[in-house]
Amino acid sequence: MLINSLADEKVRWQDTVENLDYKINNITGDVLVAAGFVAYLGPFTGHYRVALCKEWLRQLSENNIPHTKEPNLINTLGDPVEIRSWQIAGLPNDTLSVENGVITQFSQRWTHYIDPQGQANKWIKNLVRVNSLEVAKLSDRDFLCSLENAITFGKPFLLENVGEELDPALEPVLLKQTYKQQGNTVLKLGDTVIPYHEGFKMYITTNLPNPHYSPEVSTKLTLINFTLSPSGLEDQLLGEVVAAERPDLEAARNQLIVSNARMHQELKEIEDQILYRLSTSEGNPVDDLELIKVLEASKLKAGEIQAKVMVAEQTAKDINITRLQYVPVAVRSQILYFCVSDLSNVDPMYQYSLEWFLNIFLMGISNSERADTLKDRIVNINNYITFSLYSNVCRSLFEKHKLMFAFLVCVRILMNDGQIDMDEWRYLLSGGTIKEKRENPAPAWLYERAWGDILALSSLKNFSGFANDFAANLVAFRAIFDSPEPHRQPLPGKWEAELDAFQKLLVLRCLRGDKITNAMQDFVVLNLDRHFIEPQTTDLSVVFRESTATTPLVFVLSPGTDPAADLYKFAEETKFSKKLSAISLGQGQGPRAEAMMHSAMEQGNWVFFQNCHLAPSWMPSLERLVEGIDPSKVHQDFRLWLTSLPSNHFPVSILQNGSKMTIEPPRGVKANLLKSYISFSDDFLNSCPKVAEFKSLLLSLCFFHGNMLERRKFGPLGFNIPYEFTDGDLRICVSQLQMFLSEYTDIPYKVLKYTAGEINYGGRVTDDWDRRCIMSILEDFYKPEVLIPEFAYSESGIYKQISTSSDLNGYLQYIKSLPLNDSPELFGLHDNANITFAQNETFALLGAITQLQPKTFTLGGHSREELVEETSTDILAKLPALMNLQEVIHKYPLLYEESMNTVLVQEVIR
Repeated sequence: MLINSLADEKVRWQDTVENLDYKINNITGDVLVAAGFVAYLGPFTGHYRVALCKEWLRQLSENNIPHTKEPNLINTLGDPVEIRSWQIAGLPNDTLSVENGVITQFSQRWTHYIDPQGQANKWIKNLVRVNSLEVAKLSDRDFLCSLENAITFGKPFLLENVGEELDPALEPVLLKQTYKQQGNTVLKLGDTVIPYHEGFKMYITTNLPNPHYSPEVSTKLTLINFTLSPSGLEDQLLGEVVAAERPDLEAARNQLIVSNARMHQELKEIEDQILYRLSTSEGNPVDDLELIKVLEASKLKAGEIQAKVMVAEQTAKDINITRLQYVPVAVRSQILYFCVSDLSNVDPMYQYSLEWFLNIFLMGISNSERADTLKDRIVNINNYITFSLYSNVCRSLFEKHKLMFAFLVCVRILMNDGQIDMDEWRYLLSGGTIKEKRENPAPAWLYERAWGDILALSSLKNFSGFANDFAANLVAFRAIFDSPEPHRQPLPGKWEAELDAFQKLLVLRCLRGDKITNAMQDFVVLNLDRHFIEPQTTDLSVVFRESTATTPLVFVLSPGTDPAADLYKFAEETKFSKKLSAISLGQGQGPRAEAMMHSAMEQGNWVFFQNCHLAPSWMPSLERLVEGIDPSKVHQDFRLWLTSLPSNHFPVSILQNGSKMTIEPPRGVKANLLKSYISFSDDFLNSCPKVAEFKSLLLSLCFFHGNMLERRKFGPLGFNIPYEFTDGDLRICVSQLQMFLSEYTDIPYKVLKYTAGEINYGGRVTDDWDRRCIMSILEDFYKPEVLIPEFAYSESGIYKQISTSSDLNGYLQYIKSLPLNDSPELFGLHDNANITFAQNETFALLGAITQLQPKTFTLGGHSREELVEETSTDILAKLPALMNLQEVIHKYPLLYEESMNTVLVQEVIR
């Protein structure tokens, strides 16, 4: 029986013994690397951890320290069964996250997670909830009481959302300064001595994306970087999309994970039992009937489990094959998430949480169009999610960043498909270096800077010989240079066929930088869709529909804008005008605002806090109030509306989880007209006795308003001083127009011009020439001729009157047919007026994209830092040798009357 019981196990046990011998002989190096990993590598990213481990392994080999072939933390210290249980509790299953779990388990100090996406927070809460976890924030009034309670009763304690500074009162807890008093272990917290229970555990999380902690903090705690990695997010999204599309598969997979973990656990217990029996068995094992029974039972169990494990592995393979078909959705969404999460580098108000993103992702899966084949279905999901995310993000972007975001999304998708060369991408953003200097072949019309750019472009792999071809085809290139639409001109020679749309942007950057933005629009249309460059108007009702009582609605202001009127109008439409209370924040307004918010939460009213940027010291209290909203107790009609200029003091958690809208004049006359007309209704258009005249003059007035706003972009060519005209100026002019047309029998053009030009718009104007300019422009829009059907406001006739029999829809259709980019003729300016403005806009846009690039981005095999080093080495090589001080003093002796000699010697020394 004994021989039969052990026969099958013999092979497995022999392998295990050999394996153990190998491991024991090499344990020194493996444990050294693992210990170093736990002690030092927590704060770093995945790539950096791998690079440091490689360096350590090289050192081990050099110093002949025995180690296994490729030791890593998870194999050395990780327990697969425990890791499974962590993943069931919500730990992401990418390598970085599992490493973080192992560091948490073995760290001697309390752990502090850098956790901008809140994943560590969620995992810790799920993992230790059963041990009655205490959760607190530094801003809680009673957080020290909660901590004291946890230490005394041995509960786990999670301190979340800390900043870069920790409360000094935590010092003894962080340093574990316990001591014995009358035989008990105690700890001094503040002024009180409290009993210290060994079961106490402390976890700290911060949601800051890139915090800077002082060495003091780093030595007291183990910092662990839980920032989401692309592969980790991809895995999570794959799980989400499969769960939504094929819930049966995801349920089967989860069931497998749980049952596999259970089976492995049982196997381990059986092995332990056998080893225990063998080690405690005295005398001859053949006489130990208990041992033989255990071996018999364990053999049966092991056989059963082996069979189940094989079936489970096969099922897992089948599930994975199906799951892998959904990978394109996970990849696309991961790219989109990282485009969005990088935006905070451009403006502090551009903050988005992972939960917010997942919500859009899941909505996209359920709302996108079904299809007959899986391939088509995936295309539909990807298209829907991409545009849905773009629309949502655009609501909260300033106009100058909308095209940048669309272009970035487009480029990142193409980069992932390997369609963009990284050297070419870097050239587009920041230019290149010239390998060899040559004479400018066309100094009459080509700037030296442009020729330098062309020489630098020729050093790229796909553009070799471009400078020679340029010199040979000067006439054809001159035609592009002089063209009003250079971005749509074919390139001469082989270049038209050889270069793709992205590479043509590089040629345009050399010749006509002012048209890059137009070319980017065409590029986005070609690779994504026309929707991505059309103006997106913010509709309060849509934003409101998507909000709940716990999500604040944030208006991000630009100078000279005020959304109050729009909000009051919306409140009236939703029958909430009586239930809306507003307050402008500032010194000492905090307690009033807090009281307003508490009563509104009970009664289901709306609260409107204006100008949050004026109360930076009260912002942490606002954050606490918002986080303290209990979804089960708050009245479902309650809404919190906030306005703020961009500010670093605005709470990140409110920005990440709230609905954000930017409030600023839209860009371009088309978008301005659209915004104005969307706020009108058919009843309003017909509300004046002189309907035809009112409709014509209203269109004129809206054109004039767009003209006033858009002139600012031309700098001094537009106005000597840039004025912040607002929607309020247009609103008052519209109501005056309606009033004067109703009250006068003839149209009082003189009165209309005076009230609009001298009072409403002119009231902001401080420069006499600007006032004269405004009155002169207004002459073109308020005159009897504009009542003539088809009256044209510009020479080309694109901007014109339409039939007054049109209803609101007719006007909107006409406005949507206008060109996206305004022609300067509408403003009475020459086409060249656009060039300086467009060049500035291009370089501002490329500069903003540069800010979004990872700092250690490897470009063509070189990181930025290496490139800087290479460039500085080149420069040093070109410098002349240092001057010889003695020679200088000999040639120009230091004489009292020759003071210049003294200056020269001092400069040489410096």
